[in-house]
Amino acid sequence: MKNLKRLMLSFAIASAAMAASAPSWAETTIRVGSWLPPAHTMNADVLPTWGKWIEEATEGRVKLKIEYPGGDPKALLDQVQDGAYEAAWTFHGYYPGRFKLTKMVELPGIEGGAKGASIAHWRIHEKYLSKAKEHDGVVLAGLFTHGPGQIHLAKPIEKLSDMKGKKIRIGGGVQADIGKAMGLEGVAAPGSKVYEILAQGVADGAFMPMGEKKTLRLKEVAPFSIKFPNGMYLGSFMIMLNQEFMDKLDAKDREAIMKVSGEKLSALAGEKWGSEAEEGEKDAVAAGNTIKEATPEMLTEFAEMTKDFDKNFLESVKDSGVDAAAALKEMREISKAEGSK
Repeated sequence: MKNLKRLMLSFAIASAAMAASAPSWAETTIRVGSWLPPAHTMNADVLPTWGKWIEEATEGRVKLKIEYPGGDPKALLDQVQDGAYEAAWTFHGYYPGRFKLTKMVELPGIEGGAKGASIAHWRIHEKYLSKAKEHDGVVLAGLFTHGPGQIHLAKPIEKLSDMKGKKIRIGGGVQADIGKAMGLEGVAAPGSKVYEILAQGVADGAFMPMGEKKTLRLKEVAPFSIKFPNGMYLGSFMIMLNQEFMDKLDAKDREAIMKVSGEKLSALAGEKWGSEAEEGEKDAVAAGNTIKEATPEMLTEFAEMTKDFDKNFLESVKDSGVDAAAALKEMREISKAEGSK
């Protein structure tokens, strides 16, 4: 009997010790709906780094899990709002009419590359653009741009006027305006389908950053590229979180997540996409692709085609309640300054 009592006492002490040492919280997982290949910098670098930051900031209480293929990137905004995913990232241009002000960062002539533009994107949103509430319904975690957008073709051209009538994959946003100015026949397709439509001859080329020469294997189906000094445009993206999910988190974890998001996350994404563009170009050249610098004549043609873009943009957002002219001026200044660091 004494042995039984000792055994029961030992078991009780051990159970109490285990309970005391066990965490008093349940681990929370942020499922991020993603797309593009797993080796793409967004899935290989940006999201894993953000997840590491979140886990460290919340002392392990919140972790991040990438889920892909996360479906159609055009559906991810609705899926985050509905709670199908706790987070996702997507391209603003996939939602024409909803995101008007974000086109600001896509306009031609922005200096500073993806990193400078991404930092500027976040700061200008916080200071000016957030007043328009275009991102209502989700918690905005980051804003960024891809690397400078260039022309990639199956067959070479000599001048920009040769682009007229060609079937070119265009993602939306300012790209669509450029395509219209060039007289192109736009082909709509998400980034994940570009290789397929080029391989099948559905399109003659694509507007995309240089990084996709490698990540989407454009070097195989569009071996000729024209490179503009700052690109023809930049592409605007968002990283978002489900509002209800964030509201249910403990306040300290919610604050911790946002502390490692915002400008910090935006700068990371811009830096990685910028580096990927450089790597993609090197890889394409090694594969035998022709990367042609835009000639002075091409630059003059492009400047003439796009001379009214700033004015047209400002006219399109005049009823937004935002001082878009001041925001655009400041955005260009910040991007150039941050990109030169």
